[in-house]
Amino acid sequence: MPSYLITGANRGIGFEFVRQLSSDSSNTVIGIVRDKAAAEATVAKELEGRKNIHILETDVTDYNGLKRAAEATAKITGGGLDYVISNAALIPFWSAFEPLGELGKEPERLEKELAECFNVNVIATVHLINLFIPLVLKGEAKKVITITTGFADAELNAKYNLSIAGPYSISKAAVNMVVAKYSAEYAEQGVLFLALAPGMVDTGNMDKLTPEQGQKAMGMMGKFKDYAPDFSGPITPEESVKLMRAVWDKASVANGDGGAFLSQFGNKQWL
Repeated sequence: MPSYLITGANRGIGFEFVRQLSSDSSNTVIGIVRDKAAAEATVAKELEGRKNIHILETDVTDYNGLKRAAEATAKITGGGLDYVISNAALIPFWSAFEPLGELGKEPERLEKELAECFNVNVIATVHLINLFIPLVLKGEAKKVITITTGFADAELNAKYNLSIAGPYSISKAAVNMVVAKYSAEYAEQGVLFLALAPGMVDTGNMDKLTPEQGQKAMGMMGKFKDYAPDFSGPITPEESVKLMRAVWDKASVANGDGGAFLSQFGNKQWL
């Protein structure tokens, strides 16, 4: 009976993890969300009858809330936990399509967004792992997966002049190092830590863009085509999650995968 803990489980990739993993009734799936009532309503509507789903409410930036979630998880699973999937993240729109130099014209806003990205995407991940690692050490699979992005690949950004999404990219590059550091600490105890990019996924966020942002998004797509000529646009959450699950199923500390930063294909091909 594998057990899974997923943050940001209310929508998009996070909810798709819940949907796919809970399809096996022998799995125990625990989702952390900010709005429990809304998440439970979605589960009841779209995943009716799945009694192996447990929803816990807290913001991932709330340390005490995460601590309570860890205690609740231990009660649900009997003390152990096989998988942690750190999926919750802040992907800000203001800085998504402008370079840092342009964003610097509003220094206070830029500083605030950098701090918010670091708080949600890095510090909250550190607290999450520290609070749940005692359960993982008692589990069988012992796998901690952090969802990252190809935008955190420095070589990719430099080669293809990807100047946009600075705060998000910077924070995700930092979280990749978090993953490497935890792997160095816990590999000898058999815990696999992976930073796993999902590819470009259609989660509905593109529908929220202004016309100007939409034009800049099209320019970004052109650079993506330069990088990956076969790129035809975003993939679905379903496809992304299936690919990522295949990667972590094959990965192991014994195979030298600990601390790796990989794409949904299990390599460095981000699209």
